[in-house]
Amino acid sequence: MEKLEYECAALEAVLFAAGEPIEGDRLAEALGIPSYDLQPIVNQLQRHYTESGSALQILELGGSFQLSTRTEYADAVKAALEIKKNTPLSNAAMETLTIIAYNQPVTKGFVERVRGVDSGSVVNTLVERGLLEEAGRIEVPGRPLAYRTTAHFLRCFGLSSLADLPPLPNSEDTDLFAVSPDAADIQTEDAETDYEDDPTETFEDN
Repeated sequence: MEKLEYECAALEAVLFAAGEPIEGDRLAEALGIPSYDLQPIVNQLQRHYTESGSALQILELGGSFQLSTRTEYADAVKAALEIKKNTPLSNAAMETLTIIAYNQPVTKGFVERVRGVDSGSVVNTLVERGLLEEAGRIEVPGRPLAYRTTAHFLRCFGLSSLADLPPLPNSEDTDLFAVSPDAADIQTEDAETDYEDDPTETFEDN
């Protein structure tokens, strides 16, 4: 077996066994290769899936990778596994998610200032659904928690990274989703970033 063929097979095995996104550096370490050699292997395996008509694909999620089935087979997978259709996000949830996605990391208080209504329960629901996660605490009285989007958020919305977020449609929206003042005082705790360009990367994680 040629070296590249082995590395592709090993990558496939690791991603299959993991069943969730794995950081590129961890994959490279597992394969025993430099980090800069990983992308060509990912591309080769992805090309193999495409050319062979495989139902599998590799998702790139902000510097992490996950083995996934293609969306055209979602109905068959759901039927086989008896997965109930997820309840669509409410307008309030989508609005909250948008505010956090464009300003993260932010606190519930920031979301509420923008929306003008209590948003605690909406944020909690988005955390339960894996679309948001805790990103540390703000160094102000009370030390409130801040939140950011997750790799699951990227996957659900078909994004490779936060840089792929579409531009806001007009100047009014740009003002609405201005950079969060919370970000300047963030101190992350027990929250490792999944994104290469995550806005919390300049802060020390514990």
